[in-house]
Amino acid sequence: MSNPTLDAAIEKLGEQFAKRNWSYLDVPAGSPMEKSYAWPGQLEENIMICVHKGPDIQEMFHRQDFFFFNFAYSGDYGALSYKYDNHITIHENECYIGQPFAGYALSAHSEKDIIIIGILIQKETFFRVFLPALSADTKLFHFFLDPQTNEYSEEFIHLRFDDSCCIRTLLEMMVIEYADPQEDTQAILQPMVLTLLMMVARQYKRSIPVPKDERLSDKIVRYMGEHSDVVTLKDISKHFSYHPNYISTLLHREIGKSFSEILLEQRMERAIFLLKGTNLSVDEIAAMLGYSNSSNFYKAFREYYHCSPRDYVGKQ
Repeated sequence: MSNPTLDAAIEKLGEQFAKRNWSYLDVPAGSPMEKSYAWPGQLEENIMICVHKGPDIQEMFHRQDFFFFNFAYSGDYGALSYKYDNHITIHENECYIGQPFAGYALSAHSEKDIIIIGILIQKETFFRVFLPALSADTKLFHFFLDPQTNEYSEEFIHLRFDDSCCIRTLLEMMVIEYADPQEDTQAILQPMVLTLLMMVARQYKRSIPVPKDERLSDKIVRYMGEHSDVVTLKDISKHFSYHPNYISTLLHREIGKSFSEILLEQRMERAIFLLKGTNLSVDEIAAMLGYSNSSNFYKAFREYYHCSPRDYVGKQ
């Protein structure tokens, strides 16, 4: 059923797309110089909703200084990732998620309009507002932080959602809201984008195959990594239906470390990524990692790395 409000919003944002400040900046990336998009919106905007609508799409290869989520709302389009010269087709109801500065180009030709809905997020906002909710999944956590520690990371995520209806409805709400912005539009968009990213995290987890012969100890360590900010031995015992003493003995025998040692290792690894890859304060990082206060985090970090968090960053 047609929705006149949605149709008008898509049309409006589609017309605005070409008028955006898609200016290219020269960036050094070996030789020759490459092109990178700067943030195309207002500086006070943390989130942008863009719509690309038309039968033909052709973007030159470029990079960009922000995170983006592109959803094939209607029709298919081609995406070229710099990594391995990887050309893929993003089919309708699939998404392509890119890191800042990852090389990217897209193209498409069709007899009818192709509609791509893009969510653009400023890096600082992403790290401070959205990353804490996504940090449970180790692989997703590293995906979002890798470009900060590896300047020209070339990874991307290509996902198809099991239930695209919810994603489409959420994106449609964002499009309608952004097409007629109000004073509180950014505040309204923020929880919507968080919901979207949480759904991405859920689907991403489902898309990764789990080895059939995975040991119980490996399952426990993986579960700990997914809940390292809140997990306890009691939680592990309840989730896997084993006595805590058995869990402890199993981890010592097969992993060679205690529950506490594994958890500390996981938290400290994330601490380094956050310290090197974001501008988050030590207090914010401590809270994200599950420490009740920054003093406990400082103590654990110093005992593990034999220096303070600030000293560690200063040595890099």
